Amino acid sequence: MARSIPEEHLRAIEEAARQHPEGLTARQIHDALDSAPPRRTLQYRLKSLVDSGRMIMEGAGRWARYRVSREISATGRAVTGSPTAHARAQVLPPLSASGAEIQAYVRRPPTARKPVGYDRAFLDSYRPNETFYLSQADRRRLQEVGTPKIAEQPAGTYARQILNRLLIDLSWNSSRLEGNTYSLLDTQRLIDLGEEAEGKERLEAQMILNHKDAIEFLVGSADEIGFNRYTVLNLHAMLANNLLADSDATGRLRRIAVGIEGSVFHPLEAPPIIEECFDQILATASAIVDPFEQAFFVMVQLPYLQPFDVVNKRVSRLVANVGLIKANLSPLSFESLPRDVYTQAVLGVYELNRIELLRDVFVWAYERSAARYVAVRQSLGEPDPFRMRHREALHQVVGAVVRGRMNKRRAAAHVDAWTGENIEGPERERFREVAERELLNLHEGNFARYRISPSEFAAWQEAWTG
Repeated sequence: MARSIPEEHLRAIEEAARQHPEGLTARQIHDALDSAPPRRTLQYRLKSLVDSGRMIMEGAGRWARYRVSREISATGRAVTGSPTAHARAQVLPPLSASGAEIQAYVRRPPTARKPVGYDRAFLDSYRPNETFYLSQADRRRLQEVGTPKIAEQPAGTYARQILNRLLIDLSWNSSRLEGNTYSLLDTQRLIDLGEEAEGKERLEAQMILNHKDAIEFLVGSADEIGFNRYTVLNLHAMLANNLLADSDATGRLRRIAVGIEGSVFHPLEAPPIIEECFDQILATASAIVDPFEQAFFVMVQLPYLQPFDVVNKRVSRLVANVGLIKANLSPLSFESLPRDVYTQAVLGVYELNRIELLRDVFVWAYERSAARYVAVRQSLGEPDPFRMRHREALHQVVGAVVRGRMNKRRAAAHVDAWTGENIEGPERERFREVAERELLNLHEGNFARYRISPSEFAAWQEAWTG
């Protein structure tokens, strides 16, 4: 007979989790409780809450995260009927019949699935602007939700307007999909303040900071990036920085055989063919006109090829944003996407060459991401045309002051001299005023927009306030 659990103990767990909508691990819940029970007892109580539909579990093992179901948050009580299935349906992407079929297959044990190798015909059969992974209705819908209500502006303008939020959202979500256990607030403190979370592995902080660098590269170089070697190889180098045993493998195509954990898929092993297919993927993506089809194509084909030793899915998620950023469309930050469903969708591509489950996931995640940035954009004022015109100049002069660890007197002299040499006469006074105001308003929550590192900002602060 199952032992009963006092209601106040269950409510204490719910209250701890309710403070963190992104979810907590069992260890984090244990640390958050005033009177924490033994770990085994806590696991039993968490299982009871999940089984009753009062909480939702995402992931597995020690990285599993628990959060209060939306029904509980809204009403204070559990739903009736089939609570677990009902609660989970509120946070999972709705699946097509084909998507559910793929999910059922990849959920089988690996021993019950057929081993397969890379099939180049899957890539060769795609004809840009003739073949479509996304239906016309999907592409039309994504265009509607993803087009911000702004005047026509230079490439990357929209992403720069929401950059501070995008850095946190995309860094956290993409890292979370790799099993990173940082919370959203942990990620914000790391990116804004350079503070690593206590009790976390250093590689988790490195993973998030690598994402930050890669996103800043995409947004800051919007005029130069594309579906080319320069962009993709440099993205890999940034995302893999300080994470590989072989540092020479960063930004370099794969020369070794690799396996996929939990999969029966065996990627290509011949380096010349890997390189040939890699170039074919980039050429095909470049030829695709629709930016959403373009984004989804690289999310399908890049991980399937496994062109790098590791970090392939991370690269594909950021490369998917290249065309969106250049076209001033809402970026894709994979908002609320459950890790297990995403993994199953990628396995469906690997083992079946079927894209329906990943398509379900992509469309759902993009709509949620776009809705988020509509809300973020509504909280922003209209951009100042003068600042937009002199954005790069402001980056240069502010960055030079910070990296030069200048105090207020030296900074004023530098801004005055730089402005006289680089800004045309009629705009010098206004530029000098804007640059000085930017320096006065620079703080730990906004310096990332000038591509300044936490260590550079901290060193400058000592001189600036000394």
